[in-house]
Amino acid sequence: MSKPHPILITGAGGDVGSISKTMINMLIEKKYPVRAFVRKDDERAQALRQLGAEVFVGDLLNVADVAAALKGCRRVYFSMSLNPYYTDATILMAAAARAQGDLEVFLNISEFEQSYMDFTRMTAPYEARREWLGGLVTDWSPQPRAHWASEQALNWSGLPVVNIRATMFVENPILAWFPLKQLLGAGELHLPFGKHRIAPIAAYDVAEICTRILIDPSPHVSKTYELTGPEAKDMQSLAEDYATTLGRPVSYVPQDLNAWIEAYINGALAARVPHTAEHLRTITRLAASGRYEAVTGELEDLLGRAPKSFRWALERSPRLLEARGKA
Repeated sequence: MSKPHPILITGAGGDVGSISKTMINMLIEKKYPVRAFVRKDDERAQALRQLGAEVFVGDLLNVADVAAALKGCRRVYFSMSLNPYYTDATILMAAAARAQGDLEVFLNISEFEQSYMDFTRMTAPYEARREWLGGLVTDWSPQPRAHWASEQALNWSGLPVVNIRATMFVENPILAWFPLKQLLGAGELHLPFGKHRIAPIAAYDVAEICTRILIDPSPHVSKTYELTGPEAKDMQSLAEDYATTLGRPVSYVPQDLNAWIEAYINGALAARVPHTAEHLRTITRLAASGRYEAVTGELEDLLGRAPKSFRWALERSPRLLEARGKA
């Protein structure tokens, strides 16, 4: 029997949600060979080797590395940390896949914003864009624009593409990192979303869907899926979930939007990672305008079960568990 082709998973050393690592676990448990693309050969790379993955160390912005990593693979999951050159990396991977010529699926992790970033809205006059986006922002951040450009290029590429547009993760810093100090101190949830709702998705669910697509890609090729959590929750409901997870009372204390952004994003991230800071500022403003209230139901259709709840994901959040242990 011929040796099975490895499945290429990029972003394998990533942090938020650890989708790639979860997928690698799922695939290896099902006896599928995996090649994990990482940027650095560090303890995270070693952990992937211990799981049973083949580790490729390289740069997604170096097309020679990309072509070498892809060699022998016919299924690829493409992901990359927030980066000003995200579109470049996507196109380099697509170019390598076209040159290789035998790809069965190019699974592209995108963003939920793409569901309403059509050309008409993106090119509407200033005031029309501002009104549609909720009045707190007039444009998307560079990261969603990079995903939009990436989707356009992939759609033109002729490759067997599947786009996964996932909404805000439970594990996003806005929900799982920034609130921790006040949650563990005063027992208060500080977020600037007023009475708006959000429908966060568990990274585990996205990983499971992506794993299923990689195992059996043919029914999904040329499709785009828009995934959300099971329900749109208001901030008081989120506070109750934090309280249950932390084992202490938690109350929601609404915050001024600009002051919250200044305290949690500008102060901590703007100088060090400006691209990431700009992205988080924009999605915070969009959430405060009600742009993440949608519940699509597509995840349940794909998995045949309800999405994992916000509380379920909180209870398994490494950062939250670590912080709780130190409190």
